[in-house]
Amino acid sequence: MTLDHYRPTPPAAQHTRRTLLRRIGASTAVLGMLAVAGCTPTSSDTAATNSTSSALPGPTPNLPSGDMSRGAANFYTSDQVSVQPVTFKNQYGMNVAGNLFVPNNIDRNTTNPAIVVGHPMGAVKEQSANMYATKMAERGFVTMSLDLSFWGHSDGQPRNAVSPDIYAEDFSAAVDYLRTQPFVDRERIGALGICGSGSFVISAAKIDPRIKSVATVSMYDMGAANRDGLRNAVTLDQRRQILQQAAEQRDVEFGDGQIAYTGGTPYELTDQSTPVDREFYDFYRTARGNSPDTTTQPTMTSNVKFMNFYPFEDIATISPRPMLFIAGDQAHSREFSEDAYQLAAEPKELVIIPGAGHVDLYDRTDLIPFNKLTNFFQNSLRNG
Repeated sequence: MTLDHYRPTPPAAQHTRRTLLRRIGASTAVLGMLAVAGCTPTSSDTAATNSTSSALPGPTPNLPSGDMSRGAANFYTSDQVSVQPVTFKNQYGMNVAGNLFVPNNIDRNTTNPAIVVGHPMGAVKEQSANMYATKMAERGFVTMSLDLSFWGHSDGQPRNAVSPDIYAEDFSAAVDYLRTQPFVDRERIGALGICGSGSFVISAAKIDPRIKSVATVSMYDMGAANRDGLRNAVTLDQRRQILQQAAEQRDVEFGDGQIAYTGGTPYELTDQSTPVDREFYDFYRTARGNSPDTTTQPTMTSNVKFMNFYPFEDIATISPRPMLFIAGDQAHSREFSEDAYQLAAEPKELVIIPGAGHVDLYDRTDLIPFNKLTNFFQNSLRNG
């Protein structure tokens, strides 16, 4: 398919996403984004069986409201959709926590298409993923949001650890679970990844042909972001410094020293805060998108594992399964969606949203092209 500049009804301004940027050396040398992390203690109980709105908590009280313009609705709920908290095991024996969204008007005596939805890197399912899952369930899909391992309410120690392989496995485990549901068509399951999860979904789809189609929104290539930074701003010497610092910290922690964390959305803004800092802050540190289950900070020693992560390598092998890449034209992360689009094989489509920044597409429903997503998954997950 040709590149499509999709124009939603209202224009948008730029806002943020929840990964953390590291600046090394010169103020313009941005190392990359490590998305926000859910760092509450793990709580993996058996799957709940009743539909409940408690799976969808609202905004954190006593925080600044944040910029709620352009339809910002991270905590959106719908009376057209039933929500069920679930847990299931990945192949490492770890419990993965998710929310299952089922349209109230669905025919449970037939099988229906389904979509797994992944949150931004370091975030939790209550940030962006639940909202996307709810909106897509309103459009007739069975959907599931999930907490990636080491984050939110999924298993994994230490908390906030980085493991791209296990992250990808979590998406396949969600497919395992969906394929057991009698009202889900086992052969019509797609995946949607937001921010860092876009790269994890691609990694999973390369080795799991049961994922029949892939869409990404505001994608971050978490490997390239950490190796090279935005627009290749990180030098080889700076990369070596990061690796050396992480290696020295391993010695500290092996000797029972305190765990160190890196990056993350700032807790305070200063005169030195960058536009990207401000963008993420407005989502993760305000009532607009804050979750008490995340700090946005991965562990320092594990974060360097992203430097061995190459999600776009062999991305063409996903073909003939369709791929859709969505990014804002003002997004600092736009380069990653464009890179993936160039490397992917047909059928593929790149949709650029005018006036939208990276974080805008986390929750600003006036900007997010839900009709495009609906048509993509209807066509790619259709019968036959």
